[in-house]
Amino acid sequence: MTAPLSSAALTAAPALLVFNPGAGGSSETSPPALLAGLRSLGHPDVTCLEAGDDLAGQLAGVSGTVYVAGGDGTVRRVACALAGRPGVVLAPIPLGTANNVARSLDLEGRPQEILERYRHARPAPLDLGRVRAPWGEDLFLEACGCGAFAHALAEYGPEEGKSPLRAVQALVRTLGGFTPLPLALEVDGETQPAAPLALLEIMNARATGPRLQLAPQADLGDGRLNVVQIDAEKLDGALAYLAALARGTLAELPSVESHTAGQIDIPYLGQVFHVDDQVRPAQPGATGTVSVSLWAGALQVLRPEPEA
Repeated sequence: MTAPLSSAALTAAPALLVFNPGAGGSSETSPPALLAGLRSLGHPDVTCLEAGDDLAGQLAGVSGTVYVAGGDGTVRRVACALAGRPGVVLAPIPLGTANNVARSLDLEGRPQEILERYRHARPAPLDLGRVRAPWGEDLFLEACGCGAFAHALAEYGPEEGKSPLRAVQALVRTLGGFTPLPLALEVDGETQPAAPLALLEIMNARATGPRLQLAPQADLGDGRLNVVQIDAEKLDGALAYLAALARGTLAELPSVESHTAGQIDIPYLGQVFHVDDQVRPAQPGATGTVSVSLWAGALQVLRPEPEA
């Protein structure tokens, strides 16, 4: 875990603005407006770069506070590039459609409102999830998993535009027609009885995808992952899932089990997985283990004080 920086050290250090012009809400602001806002916070030296394909390369050697104006995908790419680097603090300025990461940090509002809230903020730990699997290694910020949502994400049709409502409807449809695999998870060293899981999501944030609130109690800095399982033999009705997802009460349904963990080992039978918004396609005939663990305090994030 990286050591926390003081408020004085934050404003004295150089600041960087990463701007994604392709984000859904990018028309609400501009780099010059954001740079002016950042200078008003007291940063004497602030520069801007446009998020490119090689964002990790663009961020090589960066220190200080890195403000990220973009959606969840851009925030994830920056967070993964900065993970484990001392003296760096991440500060999202949500411009996307879902903004799951910002919402999990209680950051909502227009860009200038977010900047004003950063005037009274301090660094806090930000956790990442680690995945070691037959296809390789990954980091995730929101969630990873297999089952109905991974299939729905693969078939979601992002070219049709992002829609939280359409995403919920796609998930519910997939739950009804998905053929689950019997999986015996090992959670924090204890093996669970094999069960056909219609959905298995390892959550770090409260929501994933187009604002699917699967773990409303999750905290990005609490040092735990939230495991959400839906038993295919106890499925509730479609309307029950729709209502529960809308209210953030999914864990209250009889078919849903939700708990926290630090290490989850999942049997790999070639099934489709997702890692945040990236799909890891099925590999028929492949076997092994997908090991998911927490990287507690992988980096620091600027968290405003709660609003009164």
